Amino acid sequence: MLTLDQLRVAVDDGSIDTVLVAFTDMQGRLQGKRCAATYFLGEVVPHAAEACNYLLAVDVEMNTVAGYAMSSWERGYGDFVLKPDLTTLRQVPWHEATALVLCDAQWADGSPVVASPRQILRAQLERLAERGLQADVGTELEFMLFADSFDTAWRKGYQQLEPANQYNVDYSMLGTARVEPLLRRIRNGMAGAGMVVESAKGECNLGQHEIAFRYADALTTCDNHSIYKTGAKEIADQAGMALTFMAKYDEREGNSCHIHISLRGQDGPVFAGSADAGSAGATPGEEHGFSPLFAQFIAGQQACLRELTYLFAPNINSYKRYADGSFAPTAVAWGVDNRTCALRVVGHGPSLRVENRVPGGDMNPYLGVAAVIAAGLHGIENELQLSPELVGNAYTSDAPRVPGTLREAAELFAGSKVALAAFGQEVVDHYANAARVELAAFDAAVTDWERRRGFERL
Repeated sequence: MLTLDQLRVAVDDGSIDTVLVAFTDMQGRLQGKRCAATYFLGEVVPHAAEACNYLLAVDVEMNTVAGYAMSSWERGYGDFVLKPDLTTLRQVPWHEATALVLCDAQWADGSPVVASPRQILRAQLERLAERGLQADVGTELEFMLFADSFDTAWRKGYQQLEPANQYNVDYSMLGTARVEPLLRRIRNGMAGAGMVVESAKGECNLGQHEIAFRYADALTTCDNHSIYKTGAKEIADQAGMALTFMAKYDEREGNSCHIHISLRGQDGPVFAGSADAGSAGATPGEEHGFSPLFAQFIAGQQACLRELTYLFAPNINSYKRYADGSFAPTAVAWGVDNRTCALRVVGHGPSLRVENRVPGGDMNPYLGVAAVIAAGLHGIENELQLSPELVGNAYTSDAPRVPGTLREAAELFAGSKVALAAFGQEVVDHYANAARVELAAFDAAVTDWERRRGFERL
């Protein structure tokens, strides 16, 4: 990480000449400008930068689409302001002489662009702060690595790519050793960009891996998540390889992004209770040593999960991941260290936390974490009672199901009173429109699957 004074020294001595000025868009991508470092110091720091407001009103292919109130042809596609958050200023070791700063999207009068993902999370963190609470969050992001470059993958139509590992390398030391040169570059690059790297491990699918980072406050974790996701792709590209975070690349295991969250107050973590585990007459949660607040927080997750799933799974492809017996959840239930449940409670004492296993690797971290906080606050504010723990195989239980399609999830989100109360009408309308745009694009597409099945045989 860099202070502004450290950046000035680095610019003066020539060790930094470029500053990336970026923010995270609806799709979770870093967008922005590469600024000359002297221009950044002289103009952007005191006055901010500008960017076209269509950056929050396009699809994944950057096509302008209809239906957004904040940005359209009728409104002239004007600018909004990118206000640097100088607490995020850092070096970017995988690019020569380069630093990066993340920005908050604002209108010219200084008011927030409320549909900007970082602003949506900030609003939920402010709701927590009103109760004297802060959120600590960790995100576990998986990817699939290929020996093909991104350009080669494009030319192949993303078919018949060569995975970096040819078999299941889950926890395999040999399997990760095969690709350690790249994994090491990514780990060290992220450490050099101010993140605390914990570990790297293989996963189940061919060429699938996970690099884990230490938890931090919610905003820092989401900032780091966005930078890591972009940086890992850039480092892989420099090595002539490609990786994907898409939720379901093939018919095997998908890429998840589990969210771990705990809350703390002025005196420390607040999820652990004082009740004796297993005490007679304990309410759900008390037998495991949960505080009443933690029980309400989990109850809120369970009550709101279906209607907020869209913020965890924003694409058509996201829903292919939810398959029974795949370690991706299908049942809206909670359990202690039970990976078949959508909500898994882990840790003990100060480390007690809940893991939401619904998000995939394509989740926008700010939106996903904002949804978890909004659901938890719904449970706390309404003092919801926690249901009994699900013990056993949630896949075969009668618990409510995670939405199975984007269409179902989008309809639930658009009609959600919880989403409306937490995020406001403008945000709900904005992201409901994003879902409609994605659905319309898919409905109009003719897929390879259809051609293979129908070209000759139908």
